[in-house]
Amino acid sequence: MTRVAAVDCGTNSIRLLVADADPDTGELTDLDRRMTIVRLGQGVDRTGRLAPEALERTFAACREYAEIVKEHGAERLRFVATSASRDAENRDEFVRGVLDILGVEPEVITGDQEAEFSFTGATRELAGRADLHRPFLVVDIGGGSTELVVGDDHVRAARSVDVGCVRMTERHLVRDGVVTDPPTEAQIAAMRADIEAALDRAEETVPLREAHTLVGLAGSVTTVSAIAQDLPEYDSTAIHHSRISRDRVRGITDWLLRSTHAERAAVPSMHPGRVDVIGAGALVLLSVMERIDAAEVVVSEHDILDGIAHYAASEPR
Repeated sequence: MTRVAAVDCGTNSIRLLVADADPDTGELTDLDRRMTIVRLGQGVDRTGRLAPEALERTFAACREYAEIVKEHGAERLRFVATSASRDAENRDEFVRGVLDILGVEPEVITGDQEAEFSFTGATRELAGRADLHRPFLVVDIGGGSTELVVGDDHVRAARSVDVGCVRMTERHLVRDGVVTDPPTEAQIAAMRADIEAALDRAEETVPLREAHTLVGLAGSVTTVSAIAQDLPEYDSTAIHHSRISRDRVRGITDWLLRSTHAERAAVPSMHPGRVDVIGAGALVLLSVMERIDAAEVVVSEHDILDGIAHYAASEPR
């Protein structure tokens, strides 16, 4: 076994996975998996820079993760940073901070690389399922961007589009620095038009409608699953590989976009850091399902983080 640690630092959250990787099968055995909402992408769409308070929240989480990696004695650590740090003018400040704390330089990956990691993490254990037909379309809805990947055993085509849940919320649902509660019909329509335009761009290079199985990743999708199942608390075992119909996703999305902050916060499975951005994330998911006429989405708790760990384990010593 090779003990590896993987960190995925996105626009809204930073996540850690420490796992033992079987060199023969590639199977991962989790030792520690956790997530912290840091909102690294706070204001990036507007200012083009990472905010000082967002950097400090992220560095605080990195210090906590460094202790966990040390406790488990991971042989390899790979740190991947995605949309927010790709776009920011001051990303060098972020890179230096992570290097000082964790001893590795974060890889600020491209959208195509992000898609490859996400696809591998999500589909590796689905490939042998007789009830799921290929090709897969993996949709990874992050804070700043959404990755759309079509593939069988490997990626055939991928596209990253800038319609993540945080970016869409900040772009369309914020007025005078405050999230509209609830948003207006005009705001929702403008957000939907933005998402549809992004899917148009994705379809220029990715055959979305050729997919037979839609696999949904990341916090917006898993939260929709938790709501659909009426879970009394967030339960990753119940969520992983759950299947949610398009009608159910539509009903939940409509409710999220018409509810108040207090109503969403009262959902027992809702992470506090997602309360204001979950409506936008759910709308991205629904838009994809309608675009490809998907009857359901298969929800996966395994995503880019698992893909990073797989690649870390396969690297030559």
